Amino acid sequence: MAPIPTPPAEPQDSPEGYVGLPADGAERQARERGWSTVRTLQPGAIITMEYLAGRLNFEVKDGVVARCWKG
Repeated sequence: MAPIPTPPAEPQDSPEGYVGLPADGAERQARERGWSTVRTLQPGAIITMEYLAGRLNFEVKDGVVARCWKG
């Protein structure tokens, strides 16, 4: 039987800290802090809800991060 894979470590970073930042600056900051994937979404976008370790999601409205969450 194959071993259970260990998910990659996520940065010790608070998603709430990105809310209110300009989207381009927030993405740059997230990548500098170690997030492997940064996904930018429009409000109300239809997305899959699978959790992906190391991913940070931004909901962007008028060029500003309105909501941010892991996975």
